[in-house]
Amino acid sequence: MPAAEIKSTIKIALVGDVHDQWSPIEADLLRGLGVDLVLFVGDFGNEAVKLVEQIAQLDLPKAIMFGNHDAWFSATHFGKQHCPYDRKTEDWVQRQIDAVGADFVGYGAKDFPALGVTVVGARPFSWGGPEWKNKSFYRERFGLQGFEESADRIMAAVAGAGTNHLIFIGHNGPAGLGSEAESPCGKDWGDVAGDYGDPDFALVLKRCQDLGKSVPLVGFGHMHHGLRHRKDVQRQSIAVQAQTVYLNAAAVPRMVRIGDEMRFNYSIATLVDGVVTEVALTWVSDRGGWSIGW
Repeated sequence: MPAAEIKSTIKIALVGDVHDQWSPIEADLLRGLGVDLVLFVGDFGNEAVKLVEQIAQLDLPKAIMFGNHDAWFSATHFGKQHCPYDRKTEDWVQRQIDAVGADFVGYGAKDFPALGVTVVGARPFSWGGPEWKNKSFYRERFGLQGFEESADRIMAAVAGAGTNHLIFIGHNGPAGLGSEAESPCGKDWGDVAGDYGDPDFALVLKRCQDLGKSVPLVGFGHMHHGLRHRKDVQRQSIAVQAQTVYLNAAAVPRMVRIGDEMRFNYSIATLVDGVVTEVALTWVSDRGGWSIGW
């Protein structure tokens, strides 16, 4: 069967790190924006099962990635020590995965035939950086023991894609987007500066490029726009390499109250004939109306 033709214009909303900030009214706000697809890049909360279950009910085309906070009590020794539930009898990480079902694209992919695109997920629950962290977590959950195996797993999802146009989402972005603290995945704490992107994600994108795959958009979060080491500038949220736009959607907090008005942010990317033509951080009011940027 031939791959689906890409829709001439596609409007995508990326929902950055949620951190417990989500409202049921956002379904109507997203419909009001006229988006074709909603992409969540993770960090819903600290294994916030009920919130994830609520987001799973969003009745719009969507794909979901999980972040490091979504395995907060399961991936690290510190988290396990502070776990609020009995890990011998409960598994809140798996409950989140089960709640979103086929919308979860970590180490997987989801075709959207009506749009002519496939969303491919990078490594879920990523903490970022050049070190393979949380070894037992990835070994026990996914049977993986390093970046190379992780990249191979993502490439298996690429091989099964049902369209010729791939949109990638990760919790953290790929390595290779700059080593300044202000770069899209730059390290802005401790010994400031350094590329904190995911090496396996970068390896996958290089392989896709070598294979001639169309990858117009790569979306991610994790590295918040507000920098820790300085407040006079924001993190660079957009990078462009070759024909690919890299978009960091982690504008945190993503909900802001101004008087009796609540505003919500989405990173909106518009594709025309398979090419990203516009990207904008968009704030939408629960009273109607919207604005661009901070």
